[in-house]
Amino acid sequence: MDEIRSFSRVNRHIDTWPLNYRLGMWAWLLQRITGLALVVYLFMHIFVISSAVWREGGGSFDRVLEHLQSPMFIAADLLLLAAVVFHSVNGVRILLFDLGIGVRTAKVYFWLLMAVAAALVFWGVFEALPFILGTGLREPLVGV
Repeated sequence: MDEIRSFSRVNRHIDTWPLNYRLGMWAWLLQRITGLALVVYLFMHIFVISSAVWREGGGSFDRVLEHLQSPMFIAADLLLLAAVVFHSVNGVRILLFDLGIGVRTAKVYFWLLMAVAAALVFWGVFEALPFILGTGLREPLVGV
């Protein structure tokens, strides 16, 4: 009878303290967080664009776009870029993992794809930096 162990009697050490999470748990958690953040952003984006389009007065959409081209919003767009790139690259990793590719070398694939993600985000920062510092376009791209 002692040989048969039920699931409830198995001594499993489940540590829920975030500092003790392993790499796979962090990847899973960040995938969920970025997914939720992207859904929230999508609804905010739809709300802002639709409210600017449907307001009375023809220039409201142009004013919203001018406001969204400020350095603060361009810097916030970099956070969006980081979330999109991480979510998509980690999604590709999960897809490969589900197909059986890289199962034994999951950590190597994770860090390799995160290096690709970091390179893409750094490229985005490099391209956006002139606009954040105010040395990019002299006039907003409104009404072009």
